[in-house]
Amino acid sequence: MTIDLFIPCFVDQIYPETGMNMLKILKKAGVDVHYNPEQTCCGQMAFNIGFRDEAKELGNKFIVDFPNERPIVGPSASCVGYVRNYYHDLFHNTANHLEYKRVVRNIFEISDFLVNQIKFTDFGASFPHKVTYHDSCAGLREYGLKQEGRLLLSKVKGLELIEMKDTHVCCGFGGTFSVKHEPISTAMAEQKVRHAIETGAEYIVSTDLSCLMHQHSYAQKQKLPIKVIHLVDILASGW
Repeated sequence: MTIDLFIPCFVDQIYPETGMNMLKILKKAGVDVHYNPEQTCCGQMAFNIGFRDEAKELGNKFIVDFPNERPIVGPSASCVGYVRNYYHDLFHNTANHLEYKRVVRNIFEISDFLVNQIKFTDFGASFPHKVTYHDSCAGLREYGLKQEGRLLLSKVKGLELIEMKDTHVCCGFGGTFSVKHEPISTAMAEQKVRHAIETGAEYIVSTDLSCLMHQHSYAQKQKLPIKVIHLVDILASGW
């Protein structure tokens, strides 16, 4: 199987090592990977703050950048969930009607792709640490992920997963929500990080780096003893 690698702008600009680790684990799973260096943003940020024309422009480019019937696989439930759920609002009954349906049909978040599409769950990874899992709003509610990440973590040698209290509750990032409603956003991050620390975990794990960045920023500013890591980076550890 050959897939198209979708690297969201968040990953490309701030966490490129996660993008490289995604390439590493896909190759280990026996998947041939094609990467289009012309790809940019899927348009989620513009859409969420009401700039529909700009979101449509970026969405049109996204559709052009992924012109094949190959699976499109990305490390962000937030970005993939947006494409799956909201491109309909932008492109239904437009000149790109058939093209947007092709993209929506073929795009997958990485844990869903590994567990449910190609049934590859054990990378021989090793990560001898206690971790707790954050269900991002986009992953849990928009995409429908719950057990996929946990199943992949269960195969990692030395890893102990300890569930935190209210794991389903939002961390407070929400894109521009964290800018427009900073006091509420900060309070939500405080609650999420506190629940994570109460488990005794060393790391918070998630499928969304935007959530992890938000929680890491709060923990770092408060000098709290917990780190964050993307699921992909754990799967690429120890081999």
